[in-house]
Amino acid sequence: MPVQASYLFVIMVWSTTPLGIVWSSESMPPLLSVLLRMLIALILAGLIVSISNTRVPWHRRSCTLYIYSALGILGGMSFSYLAAQTVPSGVISLIFGLAPILSGLLAQKLLGEAKFTPIKICALLFALCGLYLICSAQIQQLNLAPLGLGYVFLAVCSFSLSGVMIKRVKVAIHPMATTFGALLFVTPMFAGLWWVFDGSFVVNSWAAKSIWATVYLGVVGSLLGFLAYFHVLQKLSASTVALSTLITPGFAIALGTWLNDEILTSSLVVGAVIIIFSLALFQFGEHLKLPRVKLTIKE
Repeated sequence: MPVQASYLFVIMVWSTTPLGIVWSSESMPPLLSVLLRMLIALILAGLIVSISNTRVPWHRRSCTLYIYSALGILGGMSFSYLAAQTVPSGVISLIFGLAPILSGLLAQKLLGEAKFTPIKICALLFALCGLYLICSAQIQQLNLAPLGLGYVFLAVCSFSLSGVMIKRVKVAIHPMATTFGALLFVTPMFAGLWWVFDGSFVVNSWAAKSIWATVYLGVVGSLLGFLAYFHVLQKLSASTVALSTLITPGFAIALGTWLNDEILTSSLVVGAVIIIFSLALFQFGEHLKLPRVKLTIKE
């Protein structure tokens, strides 16, 4: 697949995943919905690995990589599905857009990366302002429980921490092998969570929309989207890939408003603009060339 097509595919997947999570858990218990999603992805990944003869290593470093990936999926998905019970899909996408900034903060502590420059600190402050506007709008204007927004934040923290921990593992593995290994570890974890906290399996209560959304997330969101993302990472610069975090929240909000009748308030729009601006400043602010002003003194 051409890298341009992979890039557009990643944007499409990331834009539609929040709405898919909301739909898939409308008539299914959240933990069962995400478990079925992981099972679909695991079965397909296993078939692809077998047919393509992809080598899946099982030495200590590779297993560490799989575990770090699995823990990120476990925390990110579990809290996202719980949040989707009350939080609109567009808001989930917006808050997830803050992952690059949060990952940068964690990388300073865990990877010893350089501290934020003044421009990145400004971007962080802008992001916090936008996040405050969005959360206050959801709590006050739409009368939503703060717990759902807390779930989204925990999901972003899990996702960001997993990404930073993965960078600590110095090993080169095929993306398909990484996908299969992570799914092989995380699927039993989801099965345990579902068994302990829910355990219900009432098929008659499942709506067709939830079933098809789960299938879509399993095939497209969890398998094909992950492979396309790794393809893009290998072929394009990091700054180009980072642009996707600026594009997807707008599409996600539009899809939620259009297809799911989600309420679009003025505070949400302002908060979204501030967050997208903060992400752009964080990613590309260092490359801005400010005009130099020359002062001349006439005698």
